[in-house]
Amino acid sequence: MQTTINRYPFFGFIAIFILANIILIILKNQVPGDIDFAVLFVGNAILFVATLISFYLYRKAIINKNPHVFVRFVYGGLLMKMIICIAAALVYILIARNNVNKIALFGCFGLYIIYTFAEVRMLIQLSKQQKDA
Repeated sequence: MQTTINRYPFFGFIAIFILANIILIILKNQVPGDIDFAVLFVGNAILFVATLISFYLYRKAIINKNPHVFVRFVYGGLLMKMIICIAAALVYILIARNNVNKIALFGCFGLYIIYTFAEVRMLIQLSKQQKDA
């Protein structure tokens, strides 16, 4: 029996992206303070795209039988996601200079943890399905 994770593996990431945006919109209207929500929205979009790309590479790694290809795809996906996130943070820091919103950067780090947790969970499920097949 084929589960929904095989047919719609990216649905979980889309749900996280939409849910995070809804929560950010609600918080933007209710939380007073100096949180730069534009940084959080852009960070969420960058993390969403980076996670989709790395998950695609991880999924190709699970399907491939060659252990060398598996290691290359896993390291490639991890490195690619890390470089995208570091580059985005550096661009923001260089643009904002002295006005860097640290709360928003830590919020993006929290989003990174959420996306990574979901990614690992889906990969474990796919790995179990691959062994059962």
